[in-house]
Formats: sequence, C-alpha cells, structure tokens
Amino acid sequence: MGTKIKKLLKKIQLKRTSVLLIVFVLMAFVLVRQLFQLQIIQGENYISAFQSRTTKTRVLKSTRGNIYDRNNQLIASNVLSYSLTFEDNGSYDSTREKNLTLNGVAYKVLKILSENGDSLSDSFHIKVDANGNYVFDVQEGFTLKRFKADVYGHALIDDLTDDEAAATAEEMVDYLSGSKGFSIVLYGDSAYTADELEKYGLPQELTKQEILDIAIMRYELNTNSFQKYMAVTIATNVSESTVAAVMENQNELQGIEVLEDSVRKYVDDESMGPLLGYTGRASSDELEQLRKENSNYSNDAIIGKAGIEQYMELDLQGTDGQETVTVDNLGKVLKIDDNTTVEPVAGNDVYMSVDADWQSAVYQILKQRVAGILVNKIAAVKTYDYKGENDASHIVVPIYDVYNALISNSVIDISKFSDENASDTEKNLYARFQQKQQEVFDTITNRLTTDNPPAFKDESEEVQEYLSYICNTVLRDTLGVIQKDSVDTSDATYQAWANDQSISLKDYLNYAASQNWIDISAISPKGEYLDSAEIYQALTAYITDYLKTDAGFSKLLYKYLIMNDQISGQEVCLVLYEQGILSKDDSSYESLASGAMSAYDFMINKISNLEIEPAQLALAPCSASAVITDVKTGKVLACVSYPGYDNNRLSNDMDTDYYAKLALDQSSPFFNKATQQTTAPGSTLKLLSTVTGMMEGIIDDDTYIECTGEFDLVTPSIWCWNRQGHGALEVRTAIEQSCNYFFNMVGFQAGKNSNGDFSENLSLEKLQKYAAEFGLDQKTGIEIPEASPHVSDSKAVPSYIGQGNHLFTTSQLARYATALATSGTVYDLSLLNKVTDSQGKTLKEYGSSVENTMSDVPDNVWADIHDGMRRVVETHEQFNGLGVTLSGKTGTAEIDVYHPNHGLFIGYTTDSDSQPEYALAVRITNGYSSGNACLTANDILKYIYNLADEDTILTGYASSDTSNTSND
Repeated sequence: MGTKIKKLLKKIQLKRTSVLLIVFVLMAFVLVRQLFQLQIIQGENYISAFQSRTTKTRVLKSTRGNIYDRNNQLIASNVLSYSLTFEDNGSYDSTREKNLTLNGVAYKVLKILSENGDSLSDSFHIKVDANGNYVFDVQEGFTLKRFKADVYGHALIDDLTDDEAAATAEEMVDYLSGSKGFSIVLYGDSAYTADELEKYGLPQELTKQEILDIAIMRYELNTNSFQKYMAVTIATNVSESTVAAVMENQNELQGIEVLEDSVRKYVDDESMGPLLGYTGRASSDELEQLRKENSNYSNDAIIGKAGIEQYMELDLQGTDGQETVTVDNLGKVLKIDDNTTVEPVAGNDVYMSVDADWQSAVYQILKQRVAGILVNKIAAVKTYDYKGENDASHIVVPIYDVYNALISNSVIDISKFSDENASDTEKNLYARFQQKQQEVFDTITNRLTTDNPPAFKDESEEVQEYLSYICNTVLRDTLGVIQKDSVDTSDATYQAWANDQSISLKDYLNYAASQNWIDISAISPKGEYLDSAEIYQALTAYITDYLKTDAGFSKLLYKYLIMNDQISGQEVCLVLYEQGILSKDDSSYESLASGAMSAYDFMINKISNLEIEPAQLALAPCSASAVITDVKTGKVLACVSYPGYDNNRLSNDMDTDYYAKLALDQSSPFFNKATQQTTAPGSTLKLLSTVTGMMEGIIDDDTYIECTGEFDLVTPSIWCWNRQGHGALEVRTAIEQSCNYFFNMVGFQAGKNSNGDFSENLSLEKLQKYAAEFGLDQKTGIEIPEASPHVSDSKAVPSYIGQGNHLFTTSQLARYATALATSGTVYDLSLLNKVTDSQGKTLKEYGSSVENTMSDVPDNVWADIHDGMRRVVETHEQFNGLGVTLSGKTGTAEIDVYHPNHGLFIGYTTDSDSQPEYALAVRITNGYSSGNACLTANDILKYIYNLADEDTILTGYASSDTSNTSND
C-alpha cells in the first residue's frame, strides 16, 4: 500500500518553480482578501476611530454696534480682521504629555506671530522691562491685588495668602512656569529631556519673554478649563501672512484656529478720543459687573473702556451666536450641523448729538490758539524771576524751559542715548550724563552719611531739588517707604523739615525711622532691619541703587545739565532729528546743525508750524477746552478737550507703549479738560451775582453804585481791574464793564442781617441758592465722566466776582450759558440722540431733559443780563466784524503770581429772529487773559457759521494774534 502511494506522488510531482508560484498566488489571495476587509468592509469604522471625532459647540462672534454723529457720519465702526484662538482639545496619557503638547503648540504660534510682525493680545499685568526683568505694569492697588487673586485662582482678594499678596512679578512667573503651574520650565530630576523638547518642537532654552508669553497663553487657556472645548482668543487683528502660516502648519498646531473677526475703527481725529473712548479686553471685575446685566459676556469679551464706548456698552455689545461642529483630533472641522446654528446678532447703533466736523475744527482752533499764546510768551532767557512780581500776565516762558520740556515730557527718549546704535550727538549727551550722575550720587551719599550735613535751606537750589525728589517723589509717593498716614505733621521735627527747612534730610529720615513713620517692608519685604539705625542704613544703601534706574531722576539730571550749559539747546534740538521726531528733509536741519539758525529761533519756528505742539511740551499754556450746545434742546454739539489722543492705537491690540506715554504725559491727555478739569469761573459768574442781587432786592434797574477802584469794606481790600474806578454804574453797565466794585457791593449787601451787620454765611447762602437754580451745584448729566462742581463756601464778597473757592468744568459753564440764553431753562446736557438696531429701526430716542426753568426770575432781570452780555461783545475788539449776533461774558481766573491766569468766555448766539441758537463756553488753562478766550470763541463761531474761508480759520499754524487784555 505504501509503495502505491509513493508511486502516485511521483506521478504528480511538480517543479520547484511551480510550487513557488502556487505559494505566491495563495499569499496574494490572502492579502487581497485582507485589504478588502480593511478598506471596503471595515474602512469607515477604522477612519472614524483614527479621527477621534468630537462634537462641540463653537461661538460665532457678533459685531459691535456703530457710532454716528448728528449728521449720520460714521465715527466708530468695525472692519474685518482675523483672530487666532486656542483650545485644549487633546487627549493625553499624562499631565507631563499635556504640558509638553500645549507648551509646544504655544511656542510654535509665538514664532509664527513674531516672524510676521504680530503679537499676542493680552491684558496680563506682567511685562519684561528694558533690563530684562519681570515687572508689573500697574502700581500697587486694587487692580494689582485682583490680578494676583486671579492668577493664584482665588475668587476673592482676601483669600490671597501673605506670600501670594506680596509676590513679585518674578515670583509669579516662576509659579506659572514651574511645576505648580504649567511646567514650562522644569529643573532637576523633573527637567525635560532633549528628546522630549525636540519631539514637541520646544527649544533647549527659552528667553524670559518666551516664558512669559507661553505662560500668558496657558493662563488664558486655563480660564476655560471648566469647558474643555471652549476656545480663547490669543491674538487679534493678525496679518494675512500669519493666517497663511498657521493654515500651512495646521497639523502641528493642535487646537489653534483662525477665525474671522472684527476690529474697532475710529475716525482718524484726536478730538474724538476723549469723547468716544476706546475698547479693550474686559477684566474679571468688569465681566462680573456686566454679567449682572447680560450673562452672555464671554471671558475674552471686548468691551468699552472709556467714553461713550463704555457708557453705551450694553447697547453696543452684540450677542454671539453658536454652531455645532464635528471635529477630528487635530481640531479640523469635519461637519457643521446647520440645524443647530444660532446666528450672531450685531450690536445696536448709537447716534450722537455731536457734529464730528465741528469737533475736529474746534480742536484745531484750540491747538492753534494755545500755540500762539505759547510762542508769544517764550523768551530768550534762562530763567524768569518771580520776585517782586504781582501781575501774572507778565510771566514769560524761558527758552531753557522749552529745551528741558523736550526731555522732561519724553518727546526725546533719553533711554536711547545709551543704545549701541545711538547717534554721535546722543552718545556725547550720555557721556556727560554719566559724569553728572556720578557727581550727584557722590553729593547725595555725602548728605546722607556725613556728620552734620547742611540744613535743607542752606543747600543750593539744585541740591534741594534732588533731596526733595528723594524724600517726596521716591520714598513717599512712589515707594511708600515714608507712610503719609503715619507722619505727625504737627511734630516739631517734621515742621523743621517741611516748613522751616532748618534740618537736613539725614536728620529728618533718622527721626522718621525712630518714630515708625517708615515702612521698611516696601524695600525689604522680609523685614530684616529692625531698629531705627539699621532702617536708616538700609535706606541709604537702597536710594542710590534705585535712582540709577529711575527715569524721573535721570530727567532731573538732564535738566541741570541744560541749565548749567553743559548741554546746549542746539544739541537737544538736533536729537529731535536723530530720533525721527522731525524729518531731516526739512530746511531747518542744516541751518540748525551749522549754527546758521539758533536753537531759540528753531523752537519758535517748530512750535509756530505745529511740528512741535504745546501739549508735547506741557508748559503753560498747553491745554484748552470748549463746549457748544443747542439752546433749544440742551444737546451737546461739540465737547472738545485739547490735547486728545488717537483711540485707534488703544483699541483692539493696545499699543502699550503709546498708552504708557499718554499716562505719563504731563499734559494729561486722558484727563478730559472739558468735563473733568475744574477751575474758578472768574467774572463769568457775575451774571449769577446779578440774578442774586436783583432777586434779593439788593439792586434793581435803577440802582447805581459808585466804583472808586478799591472796595475797602472787607479786609484785604479788593481792587477793580480799573484801579481808577468806573464811577457810578447801573447793572447793565456793570456787566458790560465787568466792574468788581459793583458786584463786591452786591455780595457785601447780601450779607447784611436784620441788624445791619455783615454775615459771611448769609451772603454765601444767597449766592448758593441761585447757583442751585442754575444747576451749578450739580453735574450736567453729560454721559461721560464729569467732575463735581463746587459753589464757593468761603470768602463771600470775592465769591460774587467769581473768586472764593468756586470750581466748575467747561461743560458746567456751557450749561450755565445755555440757561442764560434761554432765560432760565436749565437742561440736563446730553451727547446722545438715539439708538437703533443694526437694521436702522429706532429703539430709543434721547429727548430734551429740563432740570429747572427758573420761572421765579422776572423778565426784566433777564433783559438786563442779555443787554449787558451783548454790550460785553460790542466792547471787545476781538469780536469786531464777527458777522453773527453774539452775547457773552469774559472771565479771567487768577491763580497766583507763579502761574498764568486762566482765560474764559461764555456766550450765546441768536438767529435772524433774535432767538437764541447756540451757547458755548471756552477755557484756555493758563491762557493769560480772557482776551485769548475771546479770540478762540471768535474763530469757532466763524467756522460754524461759515463766516470766513475755512483755510483762513484752520491754518495749521500757531495763531499770530494774541491778547493781554483782561478787562474783567
């Protein structure tokens, strides 16, 4: 049997090649079958499993409402932009893998942004300073405490531990970047390996800025940790090149997405900045307040931060929509569920009462007028001697003050003097500065350490300024080492320092330390120094080190280099070209450099051409304001504060350098001169005194008062501006001539009690009564921040001529002028006309709001006031040939002999039917005289009534005509 089988096998035996072929066929069959199973039958399942599909809800950003002026001119709108968002949509096997992944993605995004000229958008309060140190960008206070609480994960500031509350910027970054935070940088056994760093696209070493930026991105992402698939915005308004780079590298940028967004765009005009404000990322406190009104605000919401943007926030803010999307593990959208999409709703549009063209023109007029006054007052002298001077109109601005102002107000950036690329002029200035710095530090060290240093009063003026800066600016105001609240100002030693100046700074600081007026923890948080001697020793060691990097003290050194002629005006002016503030293409450069043009002539030329503005110098004068109202409605048609600012640079991605410059600018552009600055009203208040006198029966139409030039019924005597006296005047002529004697007598008689004795309180009560009827004791209702007014409560008789301690804003004087024009209609002022939805449907109208009508004041009183005001204009040559009927009142508010007076004018125009039309108030802070305010008002009215060619009004140059007249 076995033999038969063997014979059979031999018969069917195949060649080896045939066997091999059969094996390959069988294997191919198995392979094809398996591929069919994988790709056709199970393919969809495998693809689905690989992609790890996730369904999530995605926010559809709404757009903010537009803002229009009264002529429907668009003044705030939105333009299309792109934003980058970051979300944590990954799955990780460990926390270490999660941190490496997210940190790697963050680093790659940072590189893309940097390479394309873009940056992160954040409101984080830690920055890297010029010395490469982490520093806070806000001072000690609520904002910093709230920031620390947020970073350390506390709902309340009070929950901060002592160490957290005292944490430095460096310590906070260490916390965020270390193992307790986001593990950006680890050390020791926990340190990342080279292979790990390479795998996740991280460098072997990160810069301090990169560590901070990654920490910021991770911190922002962490704010949404309770909603894993909720993205946070990390960069806004990015360039198209950044968008392209992100899209090209999408596979490496898990969780990064490009979204269409919008950015705020304002009319390109600095006059609108203080009025409109700007937008920015909401802080945690702002969100908390806004969510009480609207719970839909997201963590990265952009809100109004100032001005009308802030006041109308709830109207302007749109409502975000949402859509449900299916994404893969890389965040790529695979499907959008149209059935669940909720479209975003645009914010409402706001229509203001302001005329944007008027606003812009008035701003230009104010700038020209302030520049004209400044140019007229600059003198080719080093200093001005105030001794023996009792007339502030004689004050001049020394040209050396102008040179110093270029450095003091940071027109010139002194930090660039030490740069490697600094010009030869800058390097020379810096070399002289270093020598001066060492000399001054030697002097300071001597005064703080030597036995029996000179008393403060025996020091030179220069050394006194250095020592005052150390004591007051640094130790008291900046560092809080000297605690204001702890100092006993009645103490004899304090009096000897502050008033008599009979002791040295060393003596004062030693005594302050012994009295526990000094808080050493401000410079030594660990409290190493306990007794007063050790405290003083610590202070002296700290002071010099601190002053080396203190910009304010460095500017003080440059001031005395200029004053001592160690730095010339020519050198300072040349730096304006070296730093690109002025263009070397202009004809003045060669003349200045060669000496053909003096530095004095150069500065006069540049200020006259407005290439250097008064606000940049922040000398007196450097600011002004004007408010115009419609007397029929109380609507504000222009509300102008000079200087203003470019709100386009503050919205969206805030230009932090620009913001810091504005915040430190000595002309205070963030401080609205029209609504927040208060000064005495000067003689403009004599119209209130007229109402008071006539309503209280002190004077009537037939009352004549003899002006002798000196009102001597009070002590000290009060002089009329006409020291020779006006003679006998009735009320209309008294208004026309702005007679101090006449209105002093009204105030004096108002204080007579039933016994015929004078009572300060009685006189003041009567004035305050009618001030309240004019609404002068309360804010105007204007929708942007406004300072509270103050009706005088001291020095009764001077108060009747606008002195005393009256304080009013320009907006409050404009409402007062409006009430005078309308014979007593006191409106709540408003900047708003209406609100519509995005389709134009009116949702709310802002009509006139009348606060009071002063119906108790009879017509003859108003007739006297109106005629007197009309005479004022007719007798002031500044209004000659104006071309429109104007009635008004001038005012010159005196300060002291060291500061120029404020110039004021209030008035109103009437139409062809003799009906009041517009009211206005103008104030030039430190404008020397009311005559300059009159010239400004004249220009404004010529513009709004088209009484002259626009080019002759808005010249773009400093005004050539100024006035020293103050007949009030």
